[in-house]
Amino acid sequence: MTWLEDRAVAVITGAAVGDALGGATEGWTPEQIEERHGGRVTGIVGPWYPNWRDARPIAPYHKGDGHITDDTLMTCALVEVYAKRRAHLDAYAMAEDLVPLMIGEPRWVPELEASALLLQRVFLAEKWIVTKLHYGHADPREAGAGNVVNCGAAMYIAPVGIANAGDPRGAYAEAIDLTGAHQSSYGREAAGVLAAMVAASVAPGAGLDDVVEAALSVAHDGTAAALRAVVDAFSDSTPPTDDEQERALARRVREVVAPFDSVGPHYRQMSMDARRPSRTKSIEELPAALGLVLGHRGDYRGSVLASVNYGRDADSIASMAGAICAGLGGTAVVPAEWVDAIDEASRTDLRATGRLMASAATDILRADRERALARVAGIGAAIGEEA
Repeated sequence: MTWLEDRAVAVITGAAVGDALGGATEGWTPEQIEERHGGRVTGIVGPWYPNWRDARPIAPYHKGDGHITDDTLMTCALVEVYAKRRAHLDAYAMAEDLVPLMIGEPRWVPELEASALLLQRVFLAEKWIVTKLHYGHADPREAGAGNVVNCGAAMYIAPVGIANAGDPRGAYAEAIDLTGAHQSSYGREAAGVLAAMVAASVAPGAGLDDVVEAALSVAHDGTAAALRAVVDAFSDSTPPTDDEQERALARRVREVVAPFDSVGPHYRQMSMDARRPSRTKSIEELPAALGLVLGHRGDYRGSVLASVNYGRDADSIASMAGAICAGLGGTAVVPAEWVDAIDEASRTDLRATGRLMASAATDILRADRERALARVAGIGAAIGEEA
């Protein structure tokens, strides 16, 4: 494989593994997770309740057992849009191509154990995309205004980083444009920042410091403040070597991120200010993921499992951490046994999705190179300094 092919497969599989493992622990506290599973989760586990079809607040979703969630289903749909257009995307691509996939093409939804429309699985904040664009005919660039502010746009944005490999600012700008159709405020900002981090991670020779620099260089407002607080707290961390140190890391990450999180201390009983637009808040998932990645110095397995055991929005946190670490380390760092088991359980082929994204990104980057060369020549002619 080329470098880009390896990194694209790594990011797609690495994020999906985090999503599938974290789906089983989403919404619970670290203490509840350990009590339920007899200790820290170290791989794929079963559903929280044996009677998952009826038990609240889980029903009707079969989480766990290697099932991907809406995070990965939306990511795969975005890859399909890139594969169709083979060009950079904007908010109109969301309206013209992603929405038809959400409402017009049934696909296997592992958590429902059925073929269904993507619309029927996604959360209300993602249903908003269809409501505003298909039924409301809103301007795609502004359709995200008024939506619940959450991590929904950030959870599927990793492909934008691949399409802008090595160009964090380009990834940020594209993600901000694209997700204007879905999110606003710090929910949209998080999508832009995560895309920039993935773009930095997949550049040849990139290291964890490059990912941090990319995040801090593009982030604004509460997202920037939350990320800076995490970087200041964990840049010099020593990776945990036992369960007690893992627990301490998770507690410290939550402590650092909490002032910027609008959801509040009780994930299932959110505060009155939860998920409203703000200049001072951040989604919890992005800085939490970065804190756990920094705490494990970019190690894939350690970062993802730390995210899974963190609880709260564990699938999205683990998916983000997984995408970053996989972008840095490539396919070699994503455990093949996890990918294989998740492929089988979810009736999907994550590596094929990664290869499809690599093919589209290769065409995009080749076109970028031609435009860049023409631009350099044009600048030289304009200022009288031709090469």
